[in-house]
Amino acid sequence: MTKVTWKPGTMEYPLPPVMVSCGSMDKPNVMTAAWTGIVSSEPPMTYVSIRPSRYSNEIIRQSGEFVINLTTLPLITAADFCGVKSGRDIDKFKEMNLTAMPCAKVSCPQIAESPVSLECKVVNIANYGSHDMFLAEIVAVDVDDKYLDQDGKLWLEKAGLIAYAHNYYYTLGRNVGFFGFSVCRSALKARERMKNVVVEVRESKVSLPATGNKFARKKWNAGNGGGKKRGGKFSHGRDKFEKNRQIHFDDSASGKGKKKNDAKRPSAENNFNRRPRPVMAKKRGA
Repeated sequence: MTKVTWKPGTMEYPLPPVMVSCGSMDKPNVMTAAWTGIVSSEPPMTYVSIRPSRYSNEIIRQSGEFVINLTTLPLITAADFCGVKSGRDIDKFKEMNLTAMPCAKVSCPQIAESPVSLECKVVNIANYGSHDMFLAEIVAVDVDDKYLDQDGKLWLEKAGLIAYAHNYYYTLGRNVGFFGFSVCRSALKARERMKNVVVEVRESKVSLPATGNKFARKKWNAGNGGGKKRGGKFSHGRDKFEKNRQIHFDDSASGKGKKKNDAKRPSAENNFNRRPRPVMAKKRGA
């Protein structure tokens, strides 16, 4: 294994592309920043780094307050828009249909659509070349109650949080562990057992579409999925799906869904084990 050494740069990813709201309820503003994080847990401290030329830098410097709003998948378009447009020219809350909601401890608004909003008060401002770092204390946390269970526990993984890495936005992937799992014996044993687990994907049983459904007449070319050209068109290997889609299933318990010719139709179990005959696509104009 070899590595190539580059000149110093900001190659630290992933980052949270948070939406930083500031200003007032009468004149709210919001910008997107990825250079943010936690500095201390007791007291809870955070920071956000903003270029001096940004409109939000001026507002936060004067008010000494801002709110960090976590970004989710439904908010990703608004987050990107608010990162490239300036509040000097437009009302970004209005343009992106964002709702300005009053906060408990600061005068600037939070974003109602965000699952978690951190109310912050600036304690220090320091310039580090291209950016000003606003060090702030988290004075309150506002949480959307739809992510709380009956015991008040927050299930933030259900919010669909977004990460930012090297100029691209990503949704979070699968859970690969929990804090401290590397020293938890039961977790290590479970992880070892999961190495040999094979996931089997079974085909679902789909009933025949209702008469008059425009999709009921749609047919695919037969084939093995390899894109073989047949009859002037490409086959997509969907013949099995098409045949299964046209099966009537006999509900013996309720007697519903029976047709006159049900007895002649193959059973669902036999059909899934039987290789279907190819269905040729019709030529145009036929």
